[in-house]
Amino acid sequence: MLILAHRGYHAEVPENTLAAFEAAVRAGVNGIETDVRMSRDGVPVLVHDRVMATGQAVRDLTHSEIENALGREIPTLDEALAHFPDILWNVEIKTLDCLSTVLGVLEKYQTRHRIIVSSFRHDLIATCAASLKLECGLLVAHRPQILDSLLAGFDCDGNARINHLVWDYNVLDDALLKQAATNGFRNFVYGPITRAEHEECRELDMDGVITDYPLLMQEV
Repeated sequence: MLILAHRGYHAEVPENTLAAFEAAVRAGVNGIETDVRMSRDGVPVLVHDRVMATGQAVRDLTHSEIENALGREIPTLDEALAHFPDILWNVEIKTLDCLSTVLGVLEKYQTRHRIIVSSFRHDLIATCAASLKLECGLLVAHRPQILDSLLAGFDCDGNARINHLVWDYNVLDDALLKQAATNGFRNFVYGPITRAEHEECRELDMDGVITDYPLLMQEV
C-alpha cells in the first residue's frame, strides 16, 4: 500500500509548503498529495482552502498577496514539481478556472514525473484524461448506490487513464472497493485519523492512503 503525505508532512511546519514536502520525503513516504488553485494574477498556487482565515478568497488575491496574508512563502505547482522530481505526486485540482494553466504545467512534467491528477470535479478529470498522458482519479465523498452510477458518462474502457478512485474514509465500502478493483481501478483513501482506522485501510487492501499521519501509517 502506498503512503502519501496529505499536503506534505505538516506536523511541525505549515501544510502545502516546500518544507512540508521535504519533511514528507525525509519521513520516507511514497508520495505527496497537494492542492492547486489559481491566484488573481494567474499563478497555480498550492493552497487548500477556497477562503483564507482572513476572509479573503484565494482567487481574489495575487500570489504575493496570498503569501502576505498567510505570512509564509506559497509554492507554485511548477516549483513543487521541480523541487521534488523523484516522488509520486497526487495533484488535486480544486477549480475549473485554473485548468488550462495547470494542464500546461503538468504537460511539462508528465514524461519525467510520476503524477496522479484528481478532483471532485469529475468533468475536469475527463478533460485531463483526454489532454494528458497521466493517470487520473475521481475523488469520491459519497457512497454511490452502485459503482456504475459513479462512473456514468465516463468511457473508462476507452480511456484507461481514469484508473483511480480516491474515497473519503467515511464512505469506504468493501463490496464497492472489490468491484472497483475487479474493474481495473486502484482504490485510494483519504482521511483516516486513528491507528485503528489506518489498520482498517490496510485490511481493506487499499492501494494507497492519503494521510496527515504518515508515520502512524508506517507503524501499522
